[in-house]
Amino acid sequence: MLEETHDAEEIIARVAALDIGKAELVCCVRVPSPNRPGKRLQEVDTYSTMTRSLLQLADRLRELGVSRVVMEATSDYWKPPFYLLEAAGLETWLVNAKDVKHLPGRPKTDRLDAVWLCKVAERQMLRASFVPPLQIRQLRDLTRYRVDLVNACTAEKNRVEKLLEDACIKLSVVASDIFGVSGRDMLAALAAGERDPKVLAQFARARMRGKITDLEEAFTGYFTDHHAWLLTKMLARIDQISADIAELEDKIGNQIAPFAHAVDQLDEIPGVGRVAAHVIIAEIGIDMTRFPTANHLASWARFAPGVKESAGKKKGAGTTGHGNPYLARVLGEAAVCAGRTDTFLGERYRRIARRRGRNKAVVAVGRSILVIVWHLLSDPDARFSDLGPDFYDNRTGPERKRRNHVRQLQALGYNVTLEPAA
Repeated sequence: MLEETHDAEEIIARVAALDIGKAELVCCVRVPSPNRPGKRLQEVDTYSTMTRSLLQLADRLRELGVSRVVMEATSDYWKPPFYLLEAAGLETWLVNAKDVKHLPGRPKTDRLDAVWLCKVAERQMLRASFVPPLQIRQLRDLTRYRVDLVNACTAEKNRVEKLLEDACIKLSVVASDIFGVSGRDMLAALAAGERDPKVLAQFARARMRGKITDLEEAFTGYFTDHHAWLLTKMLARIDQISADIAELEDKIGNQIAPFAHAVDQLDEIPGVGRVAAHVIIAEIGIDMTRFPTANHLASWARFAPGVKESAGKKKGAGTTGHGNPYLARVLGEAAVCAGRTDTFLGERYRRIARRRGRNKAVVAVGRSILVIVWHLLSDPDARFSDLGPDFYDNRTGPERKRRNHVRQLQALGYNVTLEPAA
């Protein structure tokens, strides 16, 4: 039985496609023929990726009345053409290279790739990738750079610990954080030339004072001037990166100011702090009209199981695939933090972790957080309301529990008679 579909058979009349490289790009433009109805005219030219050449390309596309420009996401080379053409007022689409692969067995050149991309684009067989507006892009640059700096600082701290192990200094065995106040004073003294274990142990503060004997034993090693020189450089680098992170956080605070209300909304979600809220907004923006439903957002972020079926049989393990790594990281951290709370999300995490393991619990709770984020950002007046850790118990009514228990006992071979308690 034939059913009506929602697909539009309209062909885009004036469309352009770009095959982008580092130094140059190939532009294919297809427009209707003015003299022969139903026929198409095509122009294929090569342009430099320098700014002046791209501005000439924008003028040419406006002259031809192009209504949409499509390009593949090729490394970071797509950004200059995309931003300049977007600023010129053209509708610019970025598409996934996997969606526009050329037919196998055909010759492959930049010119042929541009023509193929243009033909596919004019028949509307492509989906535009999500590219946030300028203000969100700038915020994303800052939050991603912060992640990189934190990773660099962590790597440098790991180098310090390896250096101490090389010198038989077992400070990390006694102190849980060798970069706390006490640990940092001890490391500074080591780098300054102090080698006496008893003197180094006296830098301990607060609860560390109860471990003086263990600290003296931990500082008995073979720490040389060579180690001291390396430790000085490493500590200086850690201090510099930490200062850069603090300065960057101030910059992020200024950039996120127009979205303060959205940050306050997301901050109410268990496991999501203000730093996590900054990252989430930087990665998905605040305009949720780009995602028709919360399921669309979860699918885009790869927090929904993939579907692969052939001959009536499901293939694979239903994995989610790889999405935005920065968003996945912050959602995973938020899910783990939520799992330690006495909330609905915390109970959901623990229930799934008991049955299916922690990894699946992280993905499931991360998806739940993403659904909550979509609803909060879709409605500026919406506020988060926790369902409570006893939601699952309350939802399952007494009659349903009674029925399940009776069925389980009958399956074990018992005849069950229920009598109300006095």
